[in-house]
Amino acid sequence: MQTLTLKTSRREEFISVTHLLSQMCGQNGWQDGMFHLHCPHTTAGLTINENADPDVTRDILMALAKLVPSSSGYRHVEGNSDAHVKASLMGPALTLMVRQGRILLGTWQGVFFCEFDGPRTRQLWVRWTAS
Repeated sequence: MQTLTLKTSRREEFISVTHLLSQMCGQNGWQDGMFHLHCPHTTAGLTINENADPDVTRDILMALAKLVPSSSGYRHVEGNSDAHVKASLMGPALTLMVRQGRILLGTWQGVFFCEFDGPRTRQLWVRWTAS
């Protein structure tokens, strides 16, 4: 298992990690197999979505803010309940297929680390399984 360390700069943001995962493939000579990604934080998550137009991730954050407002009578005393709910909606894990050293994603897709309670230093755990 390897760990990627990410520094987030805002309370909520999507950080593309696609290029970091591609670099890992090249540096380690990984050709065919699977990436298993896990976010070990309860206020952050992972998703795959469009990576060509940054307005898409902005729109997702805007929609999540409408669905899960930052203050809505939550009982959790730390004041970040919305971050916990948003992280649960995104999910903590992804599995990605790799063929001939390339991550198999759709034309416009990218892999995103989703921060909902930053800025913070975060980890992304990566496990490689060869096929």
